[in-house]
Amino acid sequence: MTNQILVVDPLERQDILRALASEVRGRILQHLTRLGPRNVNQVADELGLPQSTVSSNIQILVDAGLVQTHSEKGRKGSQKICHSTFTELLIAFKEPAPTATNAIEVAMPIGLYTRCEVSAPCGLCSPEGVIGLLDVPDTFLDPDRMRAGLLWFTRGFVEYQFPNNAKLAGTSVQALEFEMELSSEVPGTSKDWPSDITIAINGQEIDTWTSPGDFGDKRGKFTPDWWKLEGSQYGDQKRWQVLESGTYRDGQKVSNCALDDLKLNDHRSIRVRIGVKDDARHPGGLNIFGRGFGDNGQDITLRLIRA
Repeated sequence: MTNQILVVDPLERQDILRALASEVRGRILQHLTRLGPRNVNQVADELGLPQSTVSSNIQILVDAGLVQTHSEKGRKGSQKICHSTFTELLIAFKEPAPTATNAIEVAMPIGLYTRCEVSAPCGLCSPEGVIGLLDVPDTFLDPDRMRAGLLWFTRGFVEYQFPNNAKLAGTSVQALEFEMELSSEVPGTSKDWPSDITIAINGQEIDTWTSPGDFGDKRGKFTPDWWKLEGSQYGDQKRWQVLESGTYRDGQKVSNCALDDLKLNDHRSIRVRIGVKDDARHPGGLNIFGRGFGDNGQDITLRLIRA
């Protein structure tokens, strides 16, 4: 298998630490990493362990995302094939993110969009339950959308209007940042389901990011228990910065759209549009995870860094 490394912050991933806190599970994981995919009976025979012991401990590793399984046809029906997800596990504490004292920050609930044009399949959920009707685009106009913690659609966009607090305060801006958790959208889930998600600010397209998939291999840290495991569980946390030199995604330059192109001084608000275009090469839909869902459980955050 290709080299896959997982860096674990022990303060954030207690589930992984618990999964590793067993000699048996450690042996199983090492065996699968070293020798490759195996069915449960093979692992039991090769390690000299009872089949029931191997089966229950593999399930714990699966729940932690350290092992993946799939079914294959065998001589006597189907068999469960297990393989390790990662080749290396690194335990490391994250450095605390520096706090910008000169930043003006606004957190926007994902349901407080001011414009939308979406196509089915689509829907909205709060942490307590489904909002309105599933796969009915008009539900996106339901006033209860303000409680949404998860929304999804196939094509179209949602647009958020943030206050331009730097203009109101009469201060100049040297950077605009915003971040959110998002993924592709497919009925059910699929880790290999690319989708071209386009971001525009004040009418200027700053980036098109290709989401790799719609993730359902484990329950999102904040996703409520009532939400079915077959549904989208979490996304990728992405961060954009627009500077005088261009636009950066997660620290890497992705376009030449610069701060001046956004004309912040000409607008009392900042419009952020997130969507999948009709002519997208990978039209794989969109999930946005907000408060009460996903791995981060937070609103869409926009920061203006004052000069």
